[in-house]
Amino acid sequence: MVVVNFRLVMGADHGRDWLLSLALLFEGRASALFVVLAGIGISLMTAHARGHAEFGVVRQQRRGVVRRGLLLFVVGSAYTAIWPADILHYYGLYFVFAAWVLVWSDRALLWLAAVVILAFSLLLLMFDYEAGWDWSSLTYQDSWLPLGMIRRLFFNGFHPVLPWLAFLLWGMWLGRRDLTDARIRRRLLIGAVIVLAMVEGSFWGLGVWVRDQFAATPSSDLAVLTSIDMMPPLPQYVLSASASATAVLLVCIALALRKPGAMWINALSATGRLSLTLYVAHVIVGMGSLEALGLLGGQGVECSWLAALVFCCAAVVVSVFWLRRFRTGPLEWCVRKIAG
Repeated sequence: MVVVNFRLVMGADHGRDWLLSLALLFEGRASALFVVLAGIGISLMTAHARGHAEFGVVRQQRRGVVRRGLLLFVVGSAYTAIWPADILHYYGLYFVFAAWVLVWSDRALLWLAAVVILAFSLLLLMFDYEAGWDWSSLTYQDSWLPLGMIRRLFFNGFHPVLPWLAFLLWGMWLGRRDLTDARIRRRLLIGAVIVLAMVEGSFWGLGVWVRDQFAATPSSDLAVLTSIDMMPPLPQYVLSASASATAVLLVCIALALRKPGAMWINALSATGRLSLTLYVAHVIVGMGSLEALGLLGGQGVECSWLAALVFCCAAVVVSVFWLRRFRTGPLEWCVRKIAG
């Protein structure tokens, strides 16, 4: 996410081709990975509710998830004044919906994810996806008007509920699996790689065929329908990003279980425990520093990669030293105190 956002604000659209291609691989993938992670976290956090049929236990867990969701929505909405591409307020909405399906069966979660994905496709046929957007500056014009806000949050914003809620639902399903079991991880990893290869390969081939067949009369609609880009988030993008997120997560879990006491594993674990704080810091501190240094806009991709790596290394070091003195990150502490 740091790589993607730093490249965006630095206007790094030129430079070495391989570095640019590598940076483009993260677009739409990093944020999807974090939403899947959030879904896993919700399943782990609410496992007690699923194990009890008592309505009181379920209601208590639901209230906790809703409180966190509302807090993230309020904080994230205020944060959009600084960072319009914020994902926190979308997280808040995802959490509210997650509370509703907290104890649904595994099959029901997957069916709902499919419905969410298809619902977006239907809306795309019915409404103008570009409504409200100024693509030249990548800004949303009527973001705070009632109709514009609903449209941005649920249909054509950066991470709209439809279809991004599907990532959270998939994460909730994953979080119910025993991912410490090597056999389960292996089956899931093989499935994820197969889905990723099939979707990427088939739509790449379809895109080539469309360009060859309609070279004389190119159609932007055809180009969009065969793309696997984040915007608009068509079913092929959701499937591909879900598969890549799953593969990355499973590989990380396998590495962590293989070297549980390794210094670099502990350092990355500490960094993950401060994820909310670091997310906010990468905009306020990271992009603020870039602005102070005059590095916003017109930079090469090499410069954006260097800035991202410097920030990430600093984040790891700060996280390790912070957790030697405190039990949790500052913003994580605030969320627990306010939302429980």
